Amino acid sequence: MKIIVTAKNNSGIESELDPRFGRANYFVIVDTESMDVNFIDNSAAEASSGAGVGAAQLVADQKVEVVISGNFGPKAFNGLNAANIRLYASNSGTLAEVVEEYNKGNLKQLSNATNSGHVGIR
Repeated sequence: MKIIVTAKNNSGIESELDPRFGRANYFVIVDTESMDVNFIDNSAAEASSGAGVGAAQLVADQKVEVVISGNFGPKAFNGLNAANIRLYASNSGTLAEVVEEYNKGNLKQLSNATNSGHVGIR
């Protein structure tokens, strides 16, 4: 299965998870079986407003079923939910560690946004 995990940098499977969804530096498509990775720059990260919505659209365009990050604002959560993408929470670790925890069923699937959202870059 191919999933997306947010990442702080693009240094391969050992990259650190970025706990921010809308403002994450990278989205990483990870094949959960082969552990192959493909990094996508999050072009929405520097938006003065609407980063969560833009990031959700970018992710939805990748046709994945799962996204793992630390925090999802309400607009990002609703956009991803509307695209039938399941959201899971993880706040730290490398991509390899996060995917391993997902594969073991140790990550919590989210049923609502994890924060109230923000207005622009702070």
